[in-house]
Amino acid sequence: MPSRDIVVIGASAGGVEALAALVRRLPSDLPAAMFVVLHLSPEHKSVLPQILSSAGPLAAKHARNGETILPNRIYVARPDHHLLVHEDHVRVIRGPRENGHRPAIDPLFRTAAYTFGARVIGIVLSGALDDGTAGLAAIKGQGGLAIVQDPDDALVDAMPRSALENVDVDHVLSNTELGKVLPRLVGESVEAVGAARSAVPEVESALQLNGSTEGALKVGRPSSLACPDCGGVLNEVHDGDLVRFRCRVGHAFAPETLYTEQRTALEGALWAALRPLEEQAALSRRMAVRARELGHSKSAIRHDERAHAAQTQARKVRDALRLGAPPKADAAE
Repeated sequence: MPSRDIVVIGASAGGVEALAALVRRLPSDLPAAMFVVLHLSPEHKSVLPQILSSAGPLAAKHARNGETILPNRIYVARPDHHLLVHEDHVRVIRGPRENGHRPAIDPLFRTAAYTFGARVIGIVLSGALDDGTAGLAAIKGQGGLAIVQDPDDALVDAMPRSALENVDVDHVLSNTELGKVLPRLVGESVEAVGAARSAVPEVESALQLNGSTEGALKVGRPSSLACPDCGGVLNEVHDGDLVRFRCRVGHAFAPETLYTEQRTALEGALWAALRPLEEQAALSRRMAVRARELGHSKSAIRHDERAHAAQTQARKVRDALRLGAPPKADAAE
């Protein structure tokens, strides 16, 4: 009978401290393979394997594409590459970003759930926004265990809180408790791996593992929203109670992340609009001065009016940029 021997962990801001505290308490003979995704900048070298190897008894390393999955190892996602699992080996690819990240947590969790089913233990640690929520739901939907770091114990509580609000979590633990409980959960017997319980994990896992976009738009329905990364139409995907968005080439967003991406795009658009408005106002003022020097009073008035209109519009745009979004309390009201 199969047992729980695949542990997938996702973390973001504050995650290094949480990961180090977790592995510090693990036994050296843990009969499971562990996979870690930490949101990383693609420009920076990752030293997470060294940190985790120094913090605890298990050897950590950056995962290599195609290598065989072995127990008693910690496989760490490389910068700018997704970490996936398929059959008995590791996949390391540069697929579409999910939730604005590569590596992202959801692709690892999703492929683990689809491949190993109830053998998987999924853990969401400290981090911002909501990456990991959909993947943890996929693990839970396939019979795996869902664990979340106690938000009060996390340096950044948004990711744990999102998971708690959207997934039927099995355990909510502090880092100290997690290091003690995890070895007891690993090795528990489970029922044989079954087929995916919905079309969503199958299609999205194929998208990640094979690089195929075939069928991507068959999951969900077209929304009125555009993908912040490529401008394509986003499909609204309902997987149980979760709502997510995915475009035909594979970019995917949880709602909070999509909102943040839209807000960033809006700010860029406003800055782009501000420049021509201020240039238009400056040009009109110069033309008004020139018209007065030539004695063309009517033309000068017309240029003054244009300058005033452009400056008024520019001031409104600048105020919108300066004030930003309303506080959450105001938005709720």
